Amino acid sequence: MSPKRLAVPPSPAAEAAVARLRSEFGRLIRDARLARLWSTADLGARAGVSRWAIYLAERGDAVSLEVMARVATALGLRMEVDLVDPRRRQLTGRPSDPVHSAMGEHEAAHLRRHGRAMGLDEPYQHYQFAGRADFLAWDVEARALLRIENRTRFPDFQEMAGSFNAKRAYLSRVLADRVGVNSWRSETHVIAALWSAEVLHSLRLRSESFRALCPEEPLGLESWWNGQPVVAGKRSELVVIDPLATARHRPWIGLEESLTARPRHRGYADVARLLARAA
Repeated sequence: MSPKRLAVPPSPAAEAAVARLRSEFGRLIRDARLARLWSTADLGARAGVSRWAIYLAERGDAVSLEVMARVATALGLRMEVDLVDPRRRQLTGRPSDPVHSAMGEHEAAHLRRHGRAMGLDEPYQHYQFAGRADFLAWDVEARALLRIENRTRFPDFQEMAGSFNAKRAYLSRVLADRVGVNSWRSETHVIAALWSAEVLHSLRLRSESFRALCPEEPLGLESWWNGQPVVAGKRSELVVIDPLATARHRPWIGLEESLTARPRHRGYADVARLLARAA
């Protein structure tokens, strides 16, 4: 008699790992689809799967490996599976993201007028923590630092908050050594989110969580924006920003105002489409 096989339920850690993989896959294919200005129906037709399968995959639900492979191939992506020791994680490249790039360009174009030293997509590593800062500006004489983390949406609040806090804690030290200052008198850390209906919905859905993460009003960013770096202190702020704002319109507003404001754009795809037309 053959031995009876016992079903072993997955551990919570294994279930969480699978959920993270599905969420990451969904985020990557959604970003790649929107960057190409494809609808879910467009991608489904190219991949030979239903529109509903695309919706489930982007949402992070369980889909077959065949569906994942078909979708990745249709987007020109290659599926790879690695077992990675998180203590030895290396920096990896990012997929093309025109809206994210436009947000950084908008910030750099404005702050460049004040003659600040700046860095875009600046890499850093502090022991096991590694990543890139979307936008940095600093004033060595005033020992003042501005960091802006651009976000086009918030698919996973916990992951986003962990990344923001890790950079808040460690990136400033790495950059201080890099530019030759002992420490910063002031640090202004800002989450700049796309001024879209999708983002405003996320902010309103978890307003208390966002307030806890970024409790200060955006007075630090306002000071930098007007050419006067903050003198002292460490601040965490959140704004929503429109990278297509003209001189006649306000480019950004703070968290509290965003909770009742009207969206400038419906979502990522609308901004990507406008950028493509202007190119």
